[in-house]
Amino acid sequence: MAEAAAELLERAARRDAALEELRALRVALQAVPPAALRARLGEHHLGALFDLLAVNDREQVSTCVSILERLLQALDPLYVIRNLREELHKGLAHPDDSVKILTMAQVGRIVEDSAAVTEILHSPELLQQIINCIGGEKIAVAKEAIKSLSRIAQSQEGLEALFGSSLLEELRNVMATSDVVRYRVYELIVEISSVSAESLNYCASSGLIPELIGELTGEDVLVRATCIEMVTSLAHTPQGRQYLAQQGVIDKISNIILGAEADPFSSFYLPGFVKFFGNLAVVDSPQQICERYPVFMEKVFEMAESQDPTMIGVAVDTLGILGSNVEGKQVLQKTRSRFQNLLSKIGHQAKNAPTELRLRCLDAISSLLYLPPEQQTEDLLRMTESWFTSLSSQPLELFRSISTQPFPDLHCGALRVFTAIANQPWAQKLMLSSPGFVEYVVDRSVEPDKASKDAKYELVKALVNSKTIAEIFGNQYYLRLRAYLQEGPYYVKAVSTTAVEGAE
Repeated sequence: MAEAAAELLERAARRDAALEELRALRVALQAVPPAALRARLGEHHLGALFDLLAVNDREQVSTCVSILERLLQALDPLYVIRNLREELHKGLAHPDDSVKILTMAQVGRIVEDSAAVTEILHSPELLQQIINCIGGEKIAVAKEAIKSLSRIAQSQEGLEALFGSSLLEELRNVMATSDVVRYRVYELIVEISSVSAESLNYCASSGLIPELIGELTGEDVLVRATCIEMVTSLAHTPQGRQYLAQQGVIDKISNIILGAEADPFSSFYLPGFVKFFGNLAVVDSPQQICERYPVFMEKVFEMAESQDPTMIGVAVDTLGILGSNVEGKQVLQKTRSRFQNLLSKIGHQAKNAPTELRLRCLDAISSLLYLPPEQQTEDLLRMTESWFTSLSSQPLELFRSISTQPFPDLHCGALRVFTAIANQPWAQKLMLSSPGFVEYVVDRSVEPDKASKDAKYELVKALVNSKTIAEIFGNQYYLRLRAYLQEGPYYVKAVSTTAVEGAE
């Protein structure tokens, strides 16, 4: 097969291969290991195949792209950038998106290689073309370009190449293409800023981060809604949070939330602004954020208590994020009866709302109720138990009824709630006292699909790994759960059949 592939490659190199032979070459190459290809491959083969892309024949282009994908895979990225620079130029400028994607994939390999990436830094024309790809119509091409430029900017030399030269002007030119492309460039800048304080300084000095923040706090409500997602990503890093605080951006976001009451268009951006504070609270300190920006907590409760499903969904997500660690749980506990009343509403929504909101409620409840074993103090266990009982008059039955419904997502969501409380003694006692509950847990026949089997297995694992389970459940149930765990999530009991003489 290697001989046949080599012969067809030679035909292609002489540029006299017919489409039929290119198809045959594509098939032949799939059977040849990359190492064998490398030994027989020369620059003239690859150059000729790239030349064969310069036709107005979609099938020929598609066939050559498949061939090149296979061949280039066999080559070292350093070889590609040193010997096929001209071909990469042509590929990035090609009118067919499949050729651009092929070429961007090679750029992606080059920037991930420590030896090859320095070569690309000395090719300003190539860098310029990669920047121009951010403005491409095909989102796959733009995403690859953003990823590659982000990787290039992880070195000092890369930062200087992008921000200390005419390439910054290229970035600005691309931004002017459209609103969509401008946001892609902001996305790139936020990714670069997330690497280190130094990379953030480069992005800030370029003027691009101040421009993003200017759009965030400007008057256009739709632009605000888009920009807040990127600023939230920026706040995930310590240097990003420090920068936003120093520039007064967090205070500005708080003030915009405060003034949202008087803005008839606030529903466009308010969800994103509230999520921003929810994420900030988790990566920073829930207590400090909620004390410093009381408008955030007030707005979350308002949204959760409203009749608007969109606002309820955002509030529930935010409460789940906020209550995902112990400090956040304690902040919520300080609101006393207001949060307890809200839990009752969330429990009601988990049972009666449209499916998407029910799922979000189940995920938030799981997050709020989970306590790692090392943080299970008497006070915190009392708190999670009181939260659970606030969800419904019969919370265990509520989630059990959801878990028996024929909707896999809801079924798994309810199982995740049980898993969240499975290592807490009060919950284990509740499960044991609920008729038929333990039998339901070890019954494999009620799990119709892989996701459900996996979710049930996680519940069993959480129960078995608890230090109190053997004492509370007793030996008989504990051994059944352990057997379930050892058999794995997809175990099927063998059924023996006996042949009877004379049977049909």
